Amino acid sequence: MNINARPQNNESDIMKIVQVSEPRIYGEEITNVIECLTGGWISSQGRFIEEFEHKWSAYCGMRYGVAVCNGTVALQLAVKCLDLKPGEEVIMPAYTIISCALAVIYNGGIPVLVDADPKTWCMDVSQIEAKITPRTRAIMPVHIFGHPVDMDVVNQIARKHELVVIEDAAEAHGAGYKGKRCGGLGDISCFSFYANKIITTGEGGMVLTSDQKYYERLLSLRNLCFRTEKRFSHVELGHNFRMTNLQAAIGVGQLEHINDALDHKLWMKAAYESRLKKLVGLQLPTEKPWARNVYWMYGVVLDKSLDIDAAKFAERLLVHGIMTRPFFVGMHEQPVFKKRGIFVDEKYPVSERIASYGLYLPSGLTLTQNQIDRVCDAVEHELVILKGN
Repeated sequence: MNINARPQNNESDIMKIVQVSEPRIYGEEITNVIECLTGGWISSQGRFIEEFEHKWSAYCGMRYGVAVCNGTVALQLAVKCLDLKPGEEVIMPAYTIISCALAVIYNGGIPVLVDADPKTWCMDVSQIEAKITPRTRAIMPVHIFGHPVDMDVVNQIARKHELVVIEDAAEAHGAGYKGKRCGGLGDISCFSFYANKIITTGEGGMVLTSDQKYYERLLSLRNLCFRTEKRFSHVELGHNFRMTNLQAAIGVGQLEHINDALDHKLWMKAAYESRLKKLVGLQLPTEKPWARNVYWMYGVVLDKSLDIDAAKFAERLLVHGIMTRPFFVGMHEQPVFKKRGIFVDEKYPVSERIASYGLYLPSGLTLTQNQIDRVCDAVEHELVILKGN
């Protein structure tokens, strides 16, 4: 198989709905899974678990990896390592997936929010220090859509105030910050390998660290806190958050082709940008000079002057057979948190704007030039109509 080959244009592209994301299977994954099935190693033990943990942690520049069943529980285990006391706080972006806040709340802590940077959509690091209190224990930067947070600032603040940095790199496989890979920039980092990620295991996740104490704690918490000296006698409550050998076998096969996957994302970015940069009314993704953005998803934000929100614009694109996804809803605007009295009367204007007017376009690793042309034609068509109204 030629790993450098792009997914080829297909005549059926013009007939099918363009999906938001489809995984790309290269071939090695199938061979590895067959080995698991024929050898009987289909549960949470087998050679692929340790191989995937070792290769992914080494790729990201960390000493240890602990594979788990999804990215949400990766965050939950990372926060569990802090042993939060009731009322202790973790600073995180308002604009992120709910998993980040859940991980803190499930562990008895309080999420404290900062607004998004208007250009990168990551957390605005200039707002972090003002949110630190005597109860603050950690900072949780989230690399949004493949663009890194300005981690030097985060780490400097953390060192100054003796805080732990939990790096959420779920959307930033292979992304870089000043020559280092995301996932290797904090004390603990978390990944998701969901089906739409650059590296996928279907479901799955991993926690990385270079701290041996965190590593040993993560191993125990992942596996119900079994003890070697008396297996079924437990002194702490853990979780069954294990990854299966079948999933890890897919991940090992995927990792063989990560450079090809990253090349495809950059090709996608260039293809979209060449068509969309001339259109008025769209904010396109950016890349700071110190960043290597991997464009996990190609997001756009509509200008308010168009007088249409992202949800309605998505409906118009669907008429053309183009699937999209809305941006995240800010944590302070989540109905479930409002019911709990969390983030009462808090406002984060950048997060609110991009949540209302942002959506991401088809961005999968099987995307072809024909499909990108269809997407851009539809976006341009609808923008022309809107500007004419």
